[in-house]
Amino acid sequence: MWKLLVKELERPRDKRPFGSGWISGTLSILAGITAFCLIAIRAFPETFTMPEFAGVHAKDYSTIALRVVLAIGYGLALLSLLLDRRKVLGFFGLALAVIGALLSSVDAEAIGISRQSLYFGLDYFVINVIVIGFLFIPLERFFPHKGDQTVFRPEWEEDLFYYLVSSMLVQILSFLTLAPANFVNTSFDLTDIRTYIGGLPFVVQVIIIMFATDLVQYWVHRIFHTVPFLWRFHSIHHSTKRLDWLAGARMHFLEIAILRGLTAVPMFTLGFKAEAIQAYLLVVYFYSSFVHSNVGWNLKFVERWLVTPRFHHWHHGSEREAIDINYAVHFPLFDWLFGTYHLPENKWPDKYGVAGEDVPRGYWRQFIYPFQKKKITPGE
Repeated sequence: MWKLLVKELERPRDKRPFGSGWISGTLSILAGITAFCLIAIRAFPETFTMPEFAGVHAKDYSTIALRVVLAIGYGLALLSLLLDRRKVLGFFGLALAVIGALLSSVDAEAIGISRQSLYFGLDYFVINVIVIGFLFIPLERFFPHKGDQTVFRPEWEEDLFYYLVSSMLVQILSFLTLAPANFVNTSFDLTDIRTYIGGLPFVVQVIIIMFATDLVQYWVHRIFHTVPFLWRFHSIHHSTKRLDWLAGARMHFLEIAILRGLTAVPMFTLGFKAEAIQAYLLVVYFYSSFVHSNVGWNLKFVERWLVTPRFHHWHHGSEREAIDINYAVHFPLFDWLFGTYHLPENKWPDKYGVAGEDVPRGYWRQFIYPFQKKKITPGE
């Protein structure tokens, strides 16, 4: 059954034209998976809920969200069954909606969440899937850069698993991310700088955060390409041969901890207001998916000033001219300044991946890959 479902999800573009029921069937399955996650959150809130979302769950918004998601899943599944001659996606989506409705009818314990010592961010994963998945799946379907690439291309399962792991382990990653900033805060007196920055307008603070974090990220990213030992970890991120909104999630756990920890230092030490930091984090979540996405929009009017999918796709290219270029995440300015800018007129890279290296498939094999004794050339 799983192979049949995957085959339908990976159906070639020419066999899923508009009106074929493929999009509605796919989104109905996504809604069903989301519903199951919400059911688990309602049943075990202390385990699967981030403390930051306690107020949301205490007001039982998760139950309202569950009913809405189930209704959407039902509707999309029925639409797919009407349009799709194969019916596979529609039946899977309908089955998930029915089972979800039955499970949701079981009384859950009254939700009262207290801060626990250990939790997993399943609700965080659900929010990412609902918002980002529902946004980029249609965009990649209607505005693709590579028209022959299916929305669910080969290896999408393991990239979705990367997405799940980074969401579920958000508590550990948050601790590791804040550790360098906490060290700076306890080691240096930055009172005057914090007072000045804290008094700046909200928009100015967000812009400064973007520039400061991008400058640090640029050099950390470049070092990961330059130091052979660190490249072993970063090569996992570059191993995907087809870019889309899920591809950005493929990062080794240790690289995530190092990259986030160092990049976050200016954000959490210079006195920025909490609302400015939250706004920046919201931008980052969408921006990372956008620049990796298979969206072929012509964005010439902004690509000199902001990183676009075409700019970042060149960073992932495997041909010679694409090696060791375009490290910035937000502003190409830093690549201009430090000599790594590359964006040929009206051209995209021909292929992606790690040239000359055979990075294994699968999360756990990729997890141990950097620790294996093997000579790897940075930037390949």
